Amino acid sequence: MKLLFDANISHKLIKKLKPIFGECDHVDLVGLNVPAKDTDIWKFAKENGYIIITKDEDFMNLLEIKGFPPKVVLLRIGNSSSKAIMELLEK
Repeated sequence: MKLLFDANISHKLIKKLKPIFGECDHVDLVGLNVPAKDTDIWKFAKENGYIIITKDEDFMNLLEIKGFPPKVVLLRIGNSSSKAIMELLEK
């Protein structure tokens, strides 16, 4: 499984989640402009087989307009610590 974490999620989670999910990357670390546009993230994820992990509901709008791939996991957990996000994803 290839996960691409959006800018609104800490890049520090990547190292911790790789043993669980395999390939994990962060939008700020894959060569996209910083900050990356949602459409650029979408295109990158689609072309490279990633699932987008985000707290940004704009990706749901893109999903409705463009369909999938890529798949999108929308985390509706508000301002949460990286530890809380890690625990949620582990479950």
